[in-house]
Amino acid sequence: MSITASVADHPAHPPTSGLAMLIAAAGVVYGDIGTSPLYTLKEVFSGHYGVQPTHDGVLGILSLVFWSLIWVVSIKYVLFILRADNQGEGGIMALTALARRAAAPYPRLSKVLVLLGLFGAALFYGDSMITPAISVLSAVEGLQLAFDGIDHWVVPLSVVVLVALFLIQKHGTARIGILFGPVMALWFVILGALGIHGIMQRPEVLQALNPAWAVQFFVVHPGMGVAILGAVVLALTGAEALYADMGHFGRKPIARAWFLLVLPGLVLNYFGQGALILGNPEAVRNPFYLLAPSWALLPMVALSTLATIIASQAVISGAFSLTRQAIQLGYVPRMFIQHTSSQEQGQIYIGTVNWALMVGVVLLVIGFETSGALAAAYGVAVTGTMLITTLLASAVVLLLWKAPRWLAIPMLLGFFVVDSLYFAANAPKIFQGGAFPVIAGVALFVLMTTWKRGRNIIVERLDEAALPLDLFIASVQTQPPFRAQGTAVFLTARSDAVPHALLHNLLHNQVLHEQVVLLTVVSEDQPRVSPSKRFEIEAYGGGFFRVTLHFGFIEEPDVPQALSLCHRDDLDFSPMRTTYFLSRETVIATRRIGMARWREHLFAFMLKNANSNLKYFKLPLNRVIELGTQVEM
Repeated sequence: MSITASVADHPAHPPTSGLAMLIAAAGVVYGDIGTSPLYTLKEVFSGHYGVQPTHDGVLGILSLVFWSLIWVVSIKYVLFILRADNQGEGGIMALTALARRAAAPYPRLSKVLVLLGLFGAALFYGDSMITPAISVLSAVEGLQLAFDGIDHWVVPLSVVVLVALFLIQKHGTARIGILFGPVMALWFVILGALGIHGIMQRPEVLQALNPAWAVQFFVVHPGMGVAILGAVVLALTGAEALYADMGHFGRKPIARAWFLLVLPGLVLNYFGQGALILGNPEAVRNPFYLLAPSWALLPMVALSTLATIIASQAVISGAFSLTRQAIQLGYVPRMFIQHTSSQEQGQIYIGTVNWALMVGVVLLVIGFETSGALAAAYGVAVTGTMLITTLLASAVVLLLWKAPRWLAIPMLLGFFVVDSLYFAANAPKIFQGGAFPVIAGVALFVLMTTWKRGRNIIVERLDEAALPLDLFIASVQTQPPFRAQGTAVFLTARSDAVPHALLHNLLHNQVLHEQVVLLTVVSEDQPRVSPSKRFEIEAYGGGFFRVTLHFGFIEEPDVPQALSLCHRDDLDFSPMRTTYFLSRETVIATRRIGMARWREHLFAFMLKNANSNLKYFKLPLNRVIELGTQVEM
């Protein structure tokens, strides 16, 4: 159910052997889609869709599931979308950056694509709350088959498992991450083995490999055919994960894991469940667990719970990763990011995101109570994101790659039509509980756009009263103030104006440092910036310098470390000789043209609670001076 996945739990230096890479990719990338057999067919035949567990009904559904996995996951994501990498990085934020670059000559189109990408990212947070809830609930529900009268314990046990999962996040997941690959590899092998056992009982289910059964299902049940896609989409949960994790595993290991291990295991298990339903229609109440021998029920519940924890872990860590990218690109207020590993930079923890997700997940479990109820609410957000991914990729293919249109357009139209059908099938779920991820996504979209627009307005307001830099330097040379020893670094977004902190310091203290550095930190549309392109230096004379630092959107801007790499005889960034001057803005909502008043108040609240530049840029606490500025919105 996640639309992105974590780079947080992946080793910075992945294993080199092909088998080790395949197992690692299977554990981290496919945890979510790998647990879909727990509830997909159970939901399809639950009753409210009207699909009967007859011979034609089962074969039609199996054919739909199989060809959805082939077209959406295998062809669209593995063979196509994985090629849309941003310097090896994937995920919807990386794709949005690529699309913005592709549409740069068309400002209006670029703005629309960025808004689409932001909305897709916002939907992820809402949908990522459903993923742990439905996965863990569906695993724990297996206990109902083993013990009578345990129904009322399913929700409390699920809440305990989920709360424990969120509590361990701040300690890092390196240790349990070692188990991810082997456990999920075992999971897919067992899925396939159980599926083979079921198929051997009713081998006629293999007829569903023929797409004619899917077509016949639509012809015989035209209305139901589209609606049932709202349940079939459960088999595609986590399809975006394999794209988001490309940066740490590479395209080939992810593709090999899919075709050699994950896809065979999933298909065999779905067909095995279908064979079981053909032989015993009453098995639709929980075909996954009933496919296993009775003696293996409790071990399967334990393994399923562990697998769903792994799937949930990927979503939670993915939220941390996506948040860091959004912060770097300027769409989310700065938050405190804690590193949970001294060796692996990708392992991070963001407390605000963690606790917000935990509250949402626990409320979902308590509110919906069963995986079936949650499945009825699931699909709107993830299919919306699939559709957005296709639109963003279309801009990249046509405008950036300039692929032959005779080849690209038919393929892109095929992706668009299928994604649109899935989205249309899930849209009615908005009125069946599916409004939750959509409302959460819309709320987060408003927050992100408000933050971005508010920051732009602040820059505009400060520019109105800004003093031209060349005029200021000329006046200083005409009437030089007292020059103190050392280097003063003033952070500013403008390259041609004097920072307000510099003016306030000169006005109140009547002093300038020997070296005055106007520092601008730029976040690029690419994930990383090479050290050779990290900084640009321009000398204005009279001890004034302009320094521009460039960071990628997955890098953490360590300003002192970057400045230490600057080797110039006339610039000294020694820690004890360098002072950093920051400007802290206080927003005052007014009737000036800018944003709606409620958005201005919202932005002011977000700005007040945002992490300071001091922590974000890793500035030394004892070498920073903050000067306040009031800004009317």
